[in-house]
Amino acid sequence: MLKTLYTIFAIMTISLGAYGLITRDFHLNFLMIFFMGLALFVLAIREFQQQRKVYGWLLIIVCLFSTFVSIQSLVLT
Repeated sequence: MLKTLYTIFAIMTISLGAYGLITRDFHLNFLMIFFMGLALFVLAIREFQQQRKVYGWLLIIVCLFSTFVSIQSLVLT
């Protein structure tokens, strides 16, 4: 289940990034960053399941930061 969620979030991130690069329209960057944060959250859960707590906490911190940046980008746009 986690691998499927990670794959979906990664595909969404890559497709939004490719869309922005091809069309030079960067209005959806906040969604790309948000989906990247969700993918990092899924990776953090997998790291916790494998008893790698340091990497899990690091990924949680990066996930929270990217989600914060995404919300700030949405509000300020």
